Amino acid sequence: MHERSSVVELAAALRAELNRYSPGEKLPSSRALVERFRASPVTVSRAVAQLAAEGLVVTRPGSGAYRARPAADAAPPAGDTSWQEVSLSGDGGPEAVPRTVDVSGLLVSLVAPPTGVIELNGGYLHASLQPERALAAALTRAGRRPGAWSRPPIDGLTELRAWFARDIGPALGAADVLITAGGQSALATALRALAPPGAPVLVESPTYPGMLAAARAAGLRPVPVPVDRDGVRPDLLAAAFHATGARVFVCQPLFQNPTGTVLSEARRPEVVRIAREAGAFVIEDDFARLLAHDDAGPLPRPLAADDPDGVVVHTRSLTKAASPSLRVGALAARGPALERLRGIQIVDSFFVPRPLQEAALELVGSPAWGRHLRSVSAELRARRTAMTAALREALPGLALPHIPVGGGYLWLRLPGAEGGTDESAMVQAALRAGVAVAPGRPYFGAEPPAPQIRLSFASVAGPAELAEGVRRLRTAWEGTPAVLPPGT
Repeated sequence: MHERSSVVELAAALRAELNRYSPGEKLPSSRALVERFRASPVTVSRAVAQLAAEGLVVTRPGSGAYRARPAADAAPPAGDTSWQEVSLSGDGGPEAVPRTVDVSGLLVSLVAPPTGVIELNGGYLHASLQPERALAAALTRAGRRPGAWSRPPIDGLTELRAWFARDIGPALGAADVLITAGGQSALATALRALAPPGAPVLVESPTYPGMLAAARAAGLRPVPVPVDRDGVRPDLLAAAFHATGARVFVCQPLFQNPTGTVLSEARRPEVVRIAREAGAFVIEDDFARLLAHDDAGPLPRPLAADDPDGVVVHTRSLTKAASPSLRVGALAARGPALERLRGIQIVDSFFVPRPLQEAALELVGSPAWGRHLRSVSAELRARRTAMTAALREALPGLALPHIPVGGGYLWLRLPGAEGGTDESAMVQAALRAGVAVAPGRPYFGAEPPAPQIRLSFASVAGPAELAEGVRRLRTAWEGTPAVLPPGT
């Protein structure tokens, strides 16, 4: 008889006999069970472990197994938590900003879809694109480093800070960099450090939902500034600073999420100049620099690399290019702002765990890191090309205003007569058809100008799955109603 079958049968026999014992009473020893049931010690051990996992017995090392005491029959009273609605919404004065945190836009990309659904809404590289072997090797080497589990420097390992500084630009040094627990943590820290609760913060429109959620969680008021094919519009940025008195502007100058646009060479100094004249900071989220496609050509330097006055606070991370679980990022700043950022990070988390920092340092210092980045660069271009071709063939009515040369997604305007396709209905129809897509609404700080969706080509297994995902998307679109204008 197979060992697994023997374990199941012995567990069933013991389960049937439990009523012979009082709660807390000791069961026969393992040796007695071996002799009685003519089973191996391993089978007996596994059968008892099964009952322990079911909560029927309790094992005590060196003593034996005992029948578990039954749980209390009556559930504890549910209690009345309605008072919390009043407390959490407390007025806080006439100028208070509600701090309700809506993470629905984030969960679309963070929560894995049901089995069988193609994930065109993901925010990370598919497992086949992640450097799993290199990460495992880096973790192994990091674990052997002297002091790997000791307390790290508060600001982060000096070598890792220096690596990030070199990658950002020659004007920065290790002393200008703080190591953070990923890019989202860096953004949240920067927003809290640079703007007081209730203040307006200028954001690109559309923009990353995680940043909008972080701003609102900090009690800030996001004010959208539209982007076009060349990035944020300087004229509208200047007008927004003047109208709101904002002291912070958050932007993604390279491969912006979700549009994939790059801030043009002419606009780059304009954005920094406008912020400087307004006495404001620019939070530069440089999240996709390591996700450039191999046909992107030379990349523009970060805004922080050409900013001697400390206008730009720079954030980036290794997460997007490596693994969702390698949550190691950096904040770079100059002047008093750096000390404010440092203080808030210490209050929030003390420091990033040293083993993770050591592993990150091992990873980026290995030859495998360069090979991985080159491989991802080629793979992303191939998948972008495959998805674009599939969309144009299967859904020629879709508007693709921009084909990015970096990042892992396409931003599409939905077609449809007399008002356009119903975005929410389209997303739900796609899920029923077996493909998950990201709705456009969460990417806007105010009302969106049109129904849109974001499709990821980085979060799928390869061209075959991309093609199948687009085929299912067409099925969904054909069954989605259009939004009719008012009065029709």
